Amino acid sequence: MPRSSEHSAPPVGALLRRHPHAGEPLSCVPVTEGLLNRGYRLATTRGRYFLKQHLDAPTADRATITRQHRATQRLHALGLPVAPPLPDSRGRTVAVIDGRCYALHPWVEGRHRDGAQLTAGGSRRLGALLGRVHTTLDRVMEPPPPGERHDSARPEDTFADIAELIRLARAHRPYDGFDALAEHRLRERRRLLAQHAHRRPPAPATAGWVHGDFHPLNLLYRGAEPAAIVDWDRLGVRPRAEEAVRAAAIFFVRPGGELDLEKVRAYARAYRRAAGADGAELAAAVHRVWWERLNDFWTLRWRYRLNDHRADPQFPAVSALAVWWTREYDAVRDAFAA
Repeated sequence: MPRSSEHSAPPVGALLRRHPHAGEPLSCVPVTEGLLNRGYRLATTRGRYFLKQHLDAPTADRATITRQHRATQRLHALGLPVAPPLPDSRGRTVAVIDGRCYALHPWVEGRHRDGAQLTAGGSRRLGALLGRVHTTLDRVMEPPPPGERHDSARPEDTFADIAELIRLARAHRPYDGFDALAEHRLRERRRLLAQHAHRRPPAPATAGWVHGDFHPLNLLYRGAEPAAIVDWDRLGVRPRAEEAVRAAAIFFVRPGGELDLEKVRAYARAYRRAAGADGAELAAAVHRVWWERLNDFWTLRWRYRLNDHRADPQFPAVSALAVWWTREYDAVRDAFAA
């Protein structure tokens, strides 16, 4: 569940006593990016660090975090740009203090870049990087367990969801332009779904280890080169090509809701080469992610059900993308798969 945006001070003193090599604290400033966990820029007498507080309930237990840490240590050893956690004086990477889990990472200087800031060459490097992530995870993780079925959304459930969200949008006070847009997009999506309900995709046949949340806020650049892939909280077994499509739909979406298909094509070709994926696999992933977008309203659930407005700025482009993607379905599929 999304958390409050308010920050309480982390237990810096108790944490640094476990990391005597890190020095004495000078400052601890919240990092504003990120929706599910809390991060801080920690300055000490011996340097700068990233202090992470794990809050997202599905992934915030010690065993899950430790598995993520071991994966990033192995990926780093094989040359992937990641920032593994720093072990404490007893070799542990997870500190549990007052029932909360914390980890100390090296501070990585860099900036986030979205697709508009990437050249065609940068788009190719991004696709190749994600392909390397997937193939290297295959080397460092245990074989995926027999997978649970990732069934696609059922139209009847989505119709019920739309009806409730329309009711909540109309009742929202003060009713503003965002609520009017939400109503419009929900009614529009209901019509689209009625036209395309027969295109619900089957469950995917294969899955592998993926980052789980590969998007611009989880990738730091130093100049034109990726410096660190961060936030491995959603590391898990899922269809790999779907992560590639899902990431592109975030990196390369324009404010009006269209994808930059030339950059998508460069990215996808590089991903296919690096991951050893063929066009048919990418085409199937495009169909499943399109269906996911057609049926998903997570930004509106946060606003109306959880009274959490932090995702509101994403709604206009995300909602427009589903409509544009449906209209340009063949062009999008070809950009990924041809």
